[in-house]
Amino acid sequence: MRSNDEVARLLVEFADRLEATGVEYKPNAYRRAAENIADYPEPIDQLAATGEDAVAEIDRVGDAIASKVVEYVETGSIDELEDLRESLPVEMAALTSVEGVGPKTVGTLYEAVDITTLDELEAAAEAGEIQEVTGFGAKTEQNILDNIPFARQSQQRERLGAARPVADDLCAYLDTLDAVGRVDVAGSIRRWKDTIGDVDVLVASDDSEAVVEGFTDWDDADDVIEAGSHKTSLRADGVRVDLRVVVPDEFGAALQYFTGSKEHNVRLRNRAIAQDYKLNEYGLFDISALDTDVDSDDPAGSDAASDPADSQRVGVKLAGESEAAMYAELGLAWIPPELREDTGEIDAAAEGTLPTLVETGDINGDCHTHSEWSDGGHSIEEMVAAAADRGDDFHCVTDHATGPGIIEDIGLDDDALREQMAAVAAVAADSDITVFHGVETNIAADGSLSTDDELLAELDIVVASPHSALDQDTDAATDRLCEAATHPSVDVIGHPTGRLLNSRAGLSVDMTRLAETAADADTALEINANPARLDLAGEAVRAVVEAGGTVAINTDAHSPAEFDNRRYGVKTARRGWAEPADVLNAKTSAELRAFLH
Repeated sequence: MRSNDEVARLLVEFADRLEATGVEYKPNAYRRAAENIADYPEPIDQLAATGEDAVAEIDRVGDAIASKVVEYVETGSIDELEDLRESLPVEMAALTSVEGVGPKTVGTLYEAVDITTLDELEAAAEAGEIQEVTGFGAKTEQNILDNIPFARQSQQRERLGAARPVADDLCAYLDTLDAVGRVDVAGSIRRWKDTIGDVDVLVASDDSEAVVEGFTDWDDADDVIEAGSHKTSLRADGVRVDLRVVVPDEFGAALQYFTGSKEHNVRLRNRAIAQDYKLNEYGLFDISALDTDVDSDDPAGSDAASDPADSQRVGVKLAGESEAAMYAELGLAWIPPELREDTGEIDAAAEGTLPTLVETGDINGDCHTHSEWSDGGHSIEEMVAAAADRGDDFHCVTDHATGPGIIEDIGLDDDALREQMAAVAAVAADSDITVFHGVETNIAADGSLSTDDELLAELDIVVASPHSALDQDTDAATDRLCEAATHPSVDVIGHPTGRLLNSRAGLSVDMTRLAETAADADTALEINANPARLDLAGEAVRAVVEAGGTVAINTDAHSPAEFDNRRYGVKTARRGWAEPADVLNAKTSAELRAFLH
């Protein structure tokens, strides 16, 4: 089985390798096709099975690309791509993960210095070989060297948006197996961290062998890494998945333990110890009557000869089948996984002051979207109709303005933006939901905006975002964003740091100062729900909440399919302790209009 994302990644690699060899125009065609295939609602392998013509019906997928998609689905490879790999034998994804190193740079450095890997790139930079290449210099070489550690880290972790669909599909599949009683994800993916190491899946069953057999027979599995009786690992869609099978009456304990975080678990374990309890992956046990050190893993009098885990199950078992019972026995309310980072959640659970976190169902619309007027792939009518079909109460049209960081011919100048007003008004008149017209204007390095002030004042909503000069120092970056946040027409600061997960770190910002400034100005700070961004991060959201400010959970959608990314933004907001009252999009259309004006 070939997933849409897998085929899309292959086409992106195709584009990168074409660009690296100096081919013009074609790379962009492959990238546009990759985007539309990734967003396509039907499985690409099923479409390919009916022939090239069916694949070519996908928007911006021409006959040539369609034939390559079918070739890959049928054979597992593309001859032309294999030829490109042979002629340019570089680790393209690893090298281009270094900020400032694009496909053309990779091609140039391969020809000039024979660089094929990240290690070779680092060695060449340290030896001063890159600055000797025509078109490069000492500053470029140093920038590459400075950005390699971030690139190495990014290669070790997967974006949440790449891993979560794999986890969801696997859990849905496992849930169909007769031997599976309960199934859930654990680890950092259950806490919805923006990047993860691998996917952890936990299953409750009395027949672990049947579960393991079903797991390794999963159609989406690429290869089995290792297989045991209770723990098994495989790779699916490029993501490592680790399965653990436990007995049903220990599922809650295991789920709590393997969800983490480590810091949360240590504090929880210490709370158990203070009550003469023992807390571990097998349950919560009262060991007050035992002759033992409560912090010992081998209590006196236990017999672990038959099973080493037996030494962990001594005492009177108080809970283990459910997480809620585990927390309740410790005198705590159940703590949502997104909060389990040891940032005050255990004290709040003990005091009954945990926040009522925002839910996806609380969100009434999107304040940041794009149409084909800029770089979106669909008309305003199509985007609004898709929002209405989802049950949204409102929709904001905020296409890119021209300005720093925006590719020529993508952004709207002031005249085009005024022209768009009439188009949005016409759609709004025929829509059952409220449609707001706005813009995503650009924040220059000095904090000024790329759209005329008088025009901004006429719009319903203004999202101001940084798209350039993302290497400023912390003071300059914070000053820049604070300047934009206090502009009288700005309603939302979009993706405030400009980061791209596993690609670039973005601006370093004093988030406390920005949050306080934005709160005073009644300007919302965006959680961009695109899984490549998730910007603001959860820690920054917490700063906004504590400052009494407002966050906006926006998808930055360029197609209707991207509205599905909303859940990533909501989960990120929950990691920052956000409640519905803290979220701009949780307002009704009337309440939003009042906020904007």
